[in-house]
Amino acid sequence: MRYLLLIGGEDDDSGRTSQDVCGEDESVAWIEEMTRRRVLLSGEVLRPPSDATTVRVRDGEVLLSDGPFAETKEQMGGFSVIECANLDEALEIAAAHPVAKYGMVEVRPIWE
Repeated sequence: MRYLLLIGGEDDDSGRTSQDVCGEDESVAWIEEMTRRRVLLSGEVLRPPSDATTVRVRDGEVLLSDGPFAETKEQMGGFSVIECANLDEALEIAAAHPVAKYGMVEVRPIWE
């Protein structure tokens, strides 16, 4: 079964970007381990929320907003798609992600 891991955390004004976090030794080790286990199918680092554009259509009119879809301190920094036997394995993989120690990893099943 495939799962989407939405990886994020609070903007702590440290200046560290998602790209910085993904280049850290712990993140590189997680990627290498999940690749070795053949559960990591893909993943990408997202640009900062300030680069986002939100699209809504209301009564046939396209409404564009600069920034993320919601005003919140917690922002998505990237995602991974994994394939594993069941939810328990997906949760184990998410808990091993370095960002889970200070941010969050949302695990969401993908419709098959």
